[in-house]
Amino acid sequence: MTATGGQDPEGMTDRDILTTRLLAAPRERVYAAWTDPAQLARWWGPEGFTNDFETFEPWPGGHWRFTMRAPDGTGFPNHSVFRELLPPERLVFDHLSGPHFQVTTTFAEAEGGTLLSFRMRFASVEACAAIKRYALVGNEQVFDRLAALLAEG
Repeated sequence: MTATGGQDPEGMTDRDILTTRLLAAPRERVYAAWTDPAQLARWWGPEGFTNDFETFEPWPGGHWRFTMRAPDGTGFPNHSVFRELLPPERLVFDHLSGPHFQVTTTFAEAEGGTLLSFRMRFASVEACAAIKRYALVGNEQVFDRLAALLAEG
């Protein structure tokens, strides 16, 4: 389920892309899939992409540097800095390599598992609009991969 733009009680704006997913796993398990680099490398990125993690420091001020590889082998270097980690409730990081945005991910207990909310906030409406069509499809693929990993047990 995806929502974008407008204003809602969570402070959504036209600079935001919000993707939500109900995952059939306890939130501690879902949070661990985000903070354990061995698990994260298996599901991060759209369908067919792989990851080579160089640095993964899941604490405030810690860096996350990796190269995401497309199915054709093209590498996309990424650099983010963690701003907040509140296990198992929230993760916040700044994506510093282009395009620039801040991610706030929340993990809420829900009937049947965990409600994951993934908000990308851009500096401008224009920056958000430039990435939105790719991000909406890509985020859904990413969370399909996460759900598959969690289903493995």
